[in-house]
Amino acid sequence: MTNSLEAALALSRFGLGARDGSLTAIAADPRGALRQEITSRSLAMPTGAELRPSPALLIDLFAFLKARRLERERKAPVAQTANGLGAAMASSAVGAPPTNNAMDNRPQQVFLAEVDARFNGTMRDPVIGFPERLAIFWANHFAVAISKGPEVRMTAGAFEREAIRPHLFGRFEDMLLAVETHAAMLAFLDNQQSIGPDSRAGVRAKRGLNENLAREIMELHTLGVDGGYSQRDVTSLARIITGWTIEREQRGPHGVPLGPPGTFVFNANAHEPGPQSVLGVSYRDDGVEQGRAALRDLARHPSTARHIAVKLVRHFVADAPPPSLVSRVADAFARTRGDLSAVYVALIGADEAWNPELGKVRSPIEYLVAMLRASGARPKPQAIMGMLNALGQPFWNPSGPNGFPDTVDAWASSEGLAMRIDAANLIAQSTPGTDDPRGFARSLLGPLLSSHTEHAMARAEDRKQALALAYLSPEFQRR
Repeated sequence: MTNSLEAALALSRFGLGARDGSLTAIAADPRGALRQEITSRSLAMPTGAELRPSPALLIDLFAFLKARRLERERKAPVAQTANGLGAAMASSAVGAPPTNNAMDNRPQQVFLAEVDARFNGTMRDPVIGFPERLAIFWANHFAVAISKGPEVRMTAGAFEREAIRPHLFGRFEDMLLAVETHAAMLAFLDNQQSIGPDSRAGVRAKRGLNENLAREIMELHTLGVDGGYSQRDVTSLARIITGWTIEREQRGPHGVPLGPPGTFVFNANAHEPGPQSVLGVSYRDDGVEQGRAALRDLARHPSTARHIAVKLVRHFVADAPPPSLVSRVADAFARTRGDLSAVYVALIGADEAWNPELGKVRSPIEYLVAMLRASGARPKPQAIMGMLNALGQPFWNPSGPNGFPDTVDAWASSEGLAMRIDAANLIAQSTPGTDDPRGFARSLLGPLLSSHTEHAMARAEDRKQALALAYLSPEFQRR
């Protein structure tokens, strides 16, 4: 391949899409430029006044929820004195949060600030943007959904900032430990509700295990659905991580708080006592260290190496991952004990990863980011969320813990294409003026631009339609 073709592939397949001058910037050595983004760890951190640490956000949330509860209690006497139709109306009012309190939208305000910090911030500046793509990949691998409730909505951005980004180029086991002890994941998969049946709290409250987090750790986060574990292993891991929670108002011995509000804590009162066995390995009851030891072993398991390799290759290269490339990436993972930088270098260093056939379809997030970088448009975060919702990939809000799908059949539907037409027309209208739309397309796509697309753009009725045709071309939608 020519350098110009590799430069175009680096930007579309591994990056966020071309922006003005990026093709020229990496044309001399596209693979080297991509590797440099790994070795230099060139990942920006989202910033903004609302983007505070999780404990601070949770303290804010706890105050918000308390204020809302008090407001409901204040209105309760109104419902008790009403009768007939008035009683029904008052009852519905009591069940809703107060409408005139600015704090009512607090979780959404924080969420929109996180969206703005990425789509109008960290996703704009990189020449290629491979690390930013990796952040998107890992946030989907360790998926949480903001629809779960205000705690996840409030901390989903902090989850990505604190558990994903700092470990993006480090060891997988460190990312795994950060993820499974983060407030967003613990709330999303209900681990605060998991009580050891034989623990002090379990004996008193007659409550038991919640296996959600343990199951997804094994099925989605590490080993994979065919990774060789059993239901017994899931139950044992669930017992091991009982007591993993976030400090709200729990009290330990003698009424002392377990830790600062909003932080990860180990509640020994809720922890299932005794040793446990996972995948044939016995873990002694060592408090929180019992769970950490089990997670480290899962992170280093051969099934985890293959599971992560398949997902990375499927995401970046092909819906049907080439077995030779999967083996190469899995070998790098196993050989380096999960050194993710080495894994990425193995991925981009393989010739199979540079097949010029554009077999992947950009997901809605990738598609919108590529258009925003190409056009320079800076929509408000509410508009960004509206477009992603319409395109079928609401940000940080998949329908389940398995995240959004990563294959062409998920995004290439007729309904999805209709929504992309609307989005392309909207972004084309916001693209700064240029007298040469075809030259604009060449600067973005380079040798990927087809003669068919150029001819279609030449026949366009006006500049806006020509730009929309460029954004809707197969070579722009595919990577």
